[in-house]
Formats: sequence, structure tokens, C-alpha cells
Amino acid sequence: MECRHDALPYRVGDKWTAHVLRGLAGGRRRFTELRAEIPAVTAKVLTSTLRAMEREGAVTRTEFDENPPRVEYELTEHGRKLLGLLDMCCDWARKNWARENLVEA
Repeated sequence: MECRHDALPYRVGDKWTAHVLRGLAGGRRRFTELRAEIPAVTAKVLTSTLRAMEREGAVTRTEFDENPPRVEYELTEHGRKLLGLLDMCCDWARKNWARENLVEA
């Protein structure tokens, strides 16, 4: 069965989604905590990535009525399932890239 790229329900292959998945794997995080774990990402790109993940059902965003305002992000059940897929991809890359001497095993 063929699966067109535009028919895929989720974009795991973009540059930052995997980092966000890993950053939220331990549970609910504030934006600043998540950004501290991924220092190379800009606030604008992290916001955009989180919004896309929320639209696609992988992340929930919870706003707290506090001063200053507080927002926390958490993986949904769908998002947690993506962690297993990410682990499989990382395992495949370690095994296959090592064969080609592209990375150390």
C-alpha cells in the first residue's frame, strides 16, 4: 500500500519535532524549561513546532491564569506512541550508519 507524503498524519522528520518529543518524554514542561534543553532552537521556531504538534494531536497546551502567565506542554497518548517510532528510527540509524562508517557504533 502506497502512502503519499502529504497523506502522513504527522511530520516527525522535521528538524525540531524529535527534540521536542524527547524534551517532553519525562512529562509536562514549561516553554522555558523545554527551550533550555534545546538551546539551538529559537523561541519562534520552538513555538511554531509546538503549535504544529498541538494541531496534530501530539501535544497538549495548558494555560494557567497566574501572574506572570504560565503555559505548560505535555505529550498526549498519540505523542507518547511517537516516542517508540523515534526509538526505532534511532536504532536503525545507529546500526546502518555504523556499517557505512558514517558514525561510530
